[in-house]
Amino acid sequence: MILPLLRLTRPANLVTAVSDVLAGMAIAGYLNLADAAPVPVGWLCLSTVGLYGGGVVFNDVFDADLDAIERPERPIPSGQVSRSSATMLGLALLLIGIVSAFMVNQMAGLLAISIAVASLVYDRFGKHHNWLGPINMGLCRGLNLLLGISILPEQVQPWVWVGLVPVAYIAAITAISRGEVHGGDGRTLRLAGLLYAGVIGVIAAIAQSRQQLGTAFPFLLIFGYLIFGPLWRAVREPVGRNIGMAVKAGVLSLIVMNGAWVAAFASFPFALLVVCLMPLSRLLARAFAVT
Repeated sequence: MILPLLRLTRPANLVTAVSDVLAGMAIAGYLNLADAAPVPVGWLCLSTVGLYGGGVVFNDVFDADLDAIERPERPIPSGQVSRSSATMLGLALLLIGIVSAFMVNQMAGLLAISIAVASLVYDRFGKHHNWLGPINMGLCRGLNLLLGISILPEQVQPWVWVGLVPVAYIAAITAISRGEVHGGDGRTLRLAGLLYAGVIGVIAAIAQSRQQLGTAFPFLLIFGYLIFGPLWRAVREPVGRNIGMAVKAGVLSLIVMNGAWVAAFASFPFALLVVCLMPLSRLLARAFAVT
């Protein structure tokens, strides 16, 4: 029973959510503080795990009937987990995420509530809209980055705009993912490539403005290599398998993108520590579905 419940939470993706929060902390300047306390870091990492886990569990709860046709091997349609049990798990995880954030400060708590609401709106309504769905999903990640920044509440307002970067990136991945079952659209894939390039350009520009481009460049280079290779294969042959590989690469490579954020705002060693989450996420991706 434990393993099917764990499958519902997409463990590999949870690791990428933690990297979002760590990137936000770097943007806020928290990782550069000599007296930075580890306890708030732990609370926010637990918060993002709860929020992301709860969100993806409800994704399967709302999609159970469709999955019974398209993905009958998933825990709910296969009968390994009842819909009521999955609902209770999702609610518990979202509650953990919200309470953990309030343990840090009120700003973090309010952002956690916003993430929970945005994820539920996406699960129930957003995913069914061609343009609103990808933006809705991207908003969840953008708010997650701000959740990390909220470790220093006064830094949220000046850096709130950086939340648009993961919105664009995740919107691209979400748009691509719609072709996982029946194949994709070449125009959508090319547009995703442009958004990918824009994300890299924005992070590079910020790093340059902070005189940290040399530190961030290796991470941006690796990031580009990881996302554009699978995407190009999908463009040449937009079948379900290639689309799925492009989506998987995009999700897992979030860790490297977040490493680039850390390199731009903190230091190379901290960025390297974030990127070290990548092997864990890839290992989990072998055992559990990413999408």
